[in-house]
Amino acid sequence: MRDDVRALVIEKMLDGKDVPDGEDLLISGLIDSLGVMRLVRLLEARFSITIPAEDVIFEHFASIDDLAAYVERRKAAG
Repeated sequence: MRDDVRALVIEKMLDGKDVPDGEDLLISGLIDSLGVMRLVRLLEARFSITIPAEDVIFEHFASIDDLAAYVERRKAAG
C-alpha cells in the first residue's frame, strides 16, 4: 500500500520530486490546502474508497506514511 500511495503522491502531487515517506508534506509546503482536496479525489479514485470530510485532518495527510496508514484503515473498514 505504501508504495502505491508514494507513487501517486510523487507522480500526481509533487511532479516527480522524491521525498522521504515521513516528511511532512503540509508543513514543508509541498502540498497546500487546495492540494489536499485534489489528493482526496485522487486517493478515492485510485483506491476505491470514500474519504469523509471529517477525516480530512492533518494527522491523516501529513506524510506518505500517514496517508498509507489512513488508506489501509479505510480499505479495511470497507
